[in-house]
Amino acid sequence: MPENTVTAAGPVLAITEAALSVVKQARDAEADADRLALWVEVTGAQGGSYTYDIYFQATADAGPRDEVQEVGGLAVVVPARSVARLRGARLDWSDEGEGGLVIVNPNTPPASERPAPPPGDLDSDLARRVQAVLEEQINPAIAAHGGRADLVSVDGTVVYLQLGGGCQGCGLAAVTLSQGIEVALRDEIPEITEVVDVTDHASGENPYFTSSKK
Repeated sequence: MPENTVTAAGPVLAITEAALSVVKQARDAEADADRLALWVEVTGAQGGSYTYDIYFQATADAGPRDEVQEVGGLAVVVPARSVARLRGARLDWSDEGEGGLVIVNPNTPPASERPAPPPGDLDSDLARRVQAVLEEQINPAIAAHGGRADLVSVDGTVVYLQLGGGCQGCGLAAVTLSQGIEVALRDEIPEITEVVDVTDHASGENPYFTSSKK
């Protein structure tokens, strides 16, 4: 995906032109659009990344400790509890898959917020099938930017992966996982119910998206 020009960089969250256009179009379709802000907050952590909620809510609902910023005619609110976790992040638009908003965040959850994968049987039939898809389809595809996905554990129908190379520390790793790797695995192995990234992205030595680009 080509790098978009950041329209404005507020004290917490930057928004690219592509993302801003999509969000403003969606906001303008809402009732009382002029009263609404885009709210962006951290809801938790999964694997080595934060999870988010992005929604419209009245700007007037922001509290005194919430961060309110103006970006290209759009009010953006980051709740106080999410400010430190989102500072320096960027809301972007990804063309991968069917397209969608993505948050490129240089911040990662501390180890205490990242659950360790449960022990699993890597010799099971499901594990062997997952490994075959990784080696025959997924890893050759993501090798273009030095990436690699390795199977860590299989617990029931949940698959735990560790991303390496260019995918470790990549700002779009969550998109690569959900819209690329997970789709490919579930197409080939429909009984898989979830694919979890357990990578420590903060320790990537050669990330495809480096900190200077975030």
